[in-house]
Amino acid sequence: MEERLGGIGHMLTTVFLSSFAGFLVRPVMTDVTVAAVCSGLKDSCSLAVYLTGLQQVTVGLGTMVMMPVIGNLADRYGIKALLTLPMCLSIIPPAILGYRRDTLFFYAYYVIKILFDMVCQGTVDCLAQAYVAKNIYGTQRISMFGVLAGVKSISAVCATFAARFLPTASTFQVTALSLFVGLVYMRIFLKERLHDDDEDDYDGGADERMLAEPILKIAPTKTHVFHNKYSSLKDMLHLMKNSTILVQALVVTFFVTFSQSGMESAFLYFLKARFGFKKNDFAQLSLLVSIIGSISQLFLLRILVSAIGERRVLSTGLLMDFFNALILSVSWSPWVPYAATALLPGVMFIMPAIYGIASRQVGAAEQGKVQGCIYAVKSFAEVVAPFVYSPITALFLSDNAPFYFPGFSLLCNALCLMIGFLQSLLIKDSLFVHNN
Repeated sequence: MEERLGGIGHMLTTVFLSSFAGFLVRPVMTDVTVAAVCSGLKDSCSLAVYLTGLQQVTVGLGTMVMMPVIGNLADRYGIKALLTLPMCLSIIPPAILGYRRDTLFFYAYYVIKILFDMVCQGTVDCLAQAYVAKNIYGTQRISMFGVLAGVKSISAVCATFAARFLPTASTFQVTALSLFVGLVYMRIFLKERLHDDDEDDYDGGADERMLAEPILKIAPTKTHVFHNKYSSLKDMLHLMKNSTILVQALVVTFFVTFSQSGMESAFLYFLKARFGFKKNDFAQLSLLVSIIGSISQLFLLRILVSAIGERRVLSTGLLMDFFNALILSVSWSPWVPYAATALLPGVMFIMPAIYGIASRQVGAAEQGKVQGCIYAVKSFAEVVAPFVYSPITALFLSDNAPFYFPGFSLLCNALCLMIGFLQSLLIKDSLFVHNN
């Protein structure tokens, strides 16, 4: 089994345990936040929305700076070493809410989580993408990005199913335990490099292996793009200056993340205020989304990429995500969000396609830097999004809205996705080379 996964089974297990912890708390956090900061029996209040937005902005600023640095250091000191501290720190916040969830403990959790997430959030995902790109070559790489995304979706299925039955206190306790087990497992079993090649060996052997994969016509695979190993900012600017394809992928990444961040800030509060969704409703919807996502990423992605190419898969996913957000914005009944999940298979292909396109712009020894660039752009989008979406969401869910349109912020999400779709059309198609 490990051989069929290209030797990345231990990283997949680490990602599963980390993602399971993250998804486990999502269905309950809205209720916990509202109960802690909103007075009375209100289903929503502006303070809860603004606190969520403030958290996104602050964490985004931190990760925007830290992700390129972490990617750079991972190429220099190793992925395993860079995973240890963030995974340690991530255990503490859920342990606080596992103990008590009154207002004081919630604010303690809120402050500590913001501080730690400035370093921790996205680190496991970023370094997992770099690990796959470093160790998988040829046409298998895009498939493994899909498998990695599929494992996250499976963890979401398991987590939301568990959240459906666990009491709130146990939810946070299990979250902390999952993070601890993931840390121990990673330290014991994860191998730093699956191949024994020295860095210089990538100049030849890796290039030959990578030429067997789809390559962009106007941007041949490069082995060493970065000349300064110590300046993350200069590395980013140098790569963007010399790779039009990567710049286009980063622009798409920005608009996709901007929309998704806005959806995260608005959608759950929209469902709670509009239809009175509770913990179990959130869990059921998340479970359906995760099941569809895992099937799509594990079984459909590679087939579609082989048939129509990464760029067309990316554009198709963006178009489907646009229609998904558009339909959700005019939801007139509680069943509409469930029906809209029919559009999710294409949505799940967006980021794996971007990772596949971006990873071919450099050699295997520099994948940490490239993934750091992508996650820095994602973090920047997460910083900007709450400034736009939090006020819009709070306004249109309040009694003071200029006109009745509770899903107006979701309509704004759809417009951002359309911009990303139009940009994706400018990316040159991949040229596929099949080796039988």
